[in-house]
Amino acid sequence: MIDTGTVGKTRDVGWQIGVSKTLPYPIDAVWSLIVGDPSLWLGAGSEIPHDKGVQWQSDDGTTGELRSRHESDRVRLTWRPSTWSHDTTVQVAVQATPAGTVLRFHQERLAGPGERQQQRGHWQAALARIERALERSTGTA
Repeated sequence: MIDTGTVGKTRDVGWQIGVSKTLPYPIDAVWSLIVGDPSLWLGAGSEIPHDKGVQWQSDDGTTGELRSRHESDRVRLTWRPSTWSHDTTVQVAVQATPAGTVLRFHQERLAGPGERQQQRGHWQAALARIERALERSTGTA
């Protein structure tokens, strides 16, 4: 349920942000890149575990735990940069459409509106890196 007085804040998960883009590529190509090269969105040195409850870490000290992984659909995990004092939850999801694949990032349990705005930029940059990687891998750059 959305708190109608504050954009981006819900009663259930607090501050949240979502960004998405329809990419002109098949879902298999997008999913393979998301799970095969998570450095594009989780950070260098990161790998997405296959089993629920397994920890992950990137080279910059961001850590988390896999909550769920549904192949060719979504990954849900906790996400906590080394400079933060709290965990957030990130979900990345793909959905096939006639125009290609919708790629969505959703992050919840953010500390406030400033962190929400910061993370909007973070996920928009991640989408751009993924799109460039897809262009390079398919020769459409």
